[in-house]
Amino acid sequence: MPSKRTIAILTGGGDVPGLNPAIRAITMRALREGYRVVGIRRGWAGLVDYNPENGADNSDNVQELSEAEVNRAGRTGGTFLHTSRTRPSHLPRGRVPAHLTGYDEKINDITKDVLKNLEHIGVDVLIPIGGDDTLSYGKRLHDEGVCVVAIPKTMDNDVYGTDYCIGFSTCVTRTIELTHRLRTSAGSHERFLVIEVFGRYAGFTALLPTMAGAADRCLIPEYAADVEHLAELMTYDHNRNPSKYSVALVSEGASLKTQEGMSFESEEVDMFGHRKLGGIGDKVAAALKEYSPRYNNGRRIDVVNQRLGYLVRSGDPDALDSIVPMAFGNLALDLILKKDYGRLVSVHKGFYDSVPITSVTSEKKVVDVKKYYNTERLRPIYELFDGAPLFIMTSD
Repeated sequence: MPSKRTIAILTGGGDVPGLNPAIRAITMRALREGYRVVGIRRGWAGLVDYNPENGADNSDNVQELSEAEVNRAGRTGGTFLHTSRTRPSHLPRGRVPAHLTGYDEKINDITKDVLKNLEHIGVDVLIPIGGDDTLSYGKRLHDEGVCVVAIPKTMDNDVYGTDYCIGFSTCVTRTIELTHRLRTSAGSHERFLVIEVFGRYAGFTALLPTMAGAADRCLIPEYAADVEHLAELMTYDHNRNPSKYSVALVSEGASLKTQEGMSFESEEVDMFGHRKLGGIGDKVAAALKEYSPRYNNGRRIDVVNQRLGYLVRSGDPDALDSIVPMAFGNLALDLILKKDYGRLVSVHKGFYDSVPITSVTSEKKVVDVKKYYNTERLRPIYELFDGAPLFIMTSD
């Protein structure tokens, strides 16, 4: 039985269903193995704002975790530790805490103080749960000598090194469910239905629901589509459907051949350099209206246009996003007990595994267009399933 060493858990980036079950799994197992467990609040922001001075109130930055506390939250969505998109290595001057001095640059790297804070808290092992942005800083801390075991989380399922990330199944489940609900309006009015879904760099959240029958066509970030060709396909789908409607899922990061270089981003940039996406669905909807008469005997087809946004991010996890976080949490503890640090827990071709945390920054995980996406039909390729893993698309 180990001595009372301390494991710290944090959740960074966007919230997804499945984070609380992961925190629960880690905490329950760690406490039973003899560890002390603390939660770092608001992702990396908790370590940025932590004040090691005597008498400082750090209740908003760190909290002790108990079985009773994690049990209450373990069946719910979101993260009770809260989250943020803070990046300690790229901190704007106005975001540097008042108790820190010597940071006068427009953008500051305060990693040396993060390391001091981890030492002051007494953290022996850090478990960051997040996407490639959150985990890339976890990799930075690993490089600085911190014992890190990471857990992948993102609805986009785009963390390299794992076939599955916490939140992806619920995102796909909700996308299918909400798309089917919106069919009633599209069918009642004999319209196109255009739904914008998450997916900045990778089109998994559009491709998998389409493969499951939620949509006729989909646009993904990995391939710039011709929107007039989409209008032709959608009109064909619309007119052969007895209810006279057709459905397209559009990834937020998708682009159009006629609009390459056009930005569907806001001016606001987070600490990871990402602009807020949104608007490609509106552009596609407008173009479908414009081009539809060419393929519909001169008659325009109107559009039901909807951005799903936080509807697929919020709420309770589905079955898979309740089971996988449990497994990931226990896998993380297995690695910690073996002192096998600098690892990212993962799923590879249906089996739980782990890979070096360096995988996170090695390359982008995106849809293999040649293998999985029919560029002529703007839909998934429905063949070669023999030997494929559960979620079809692997990370290699």
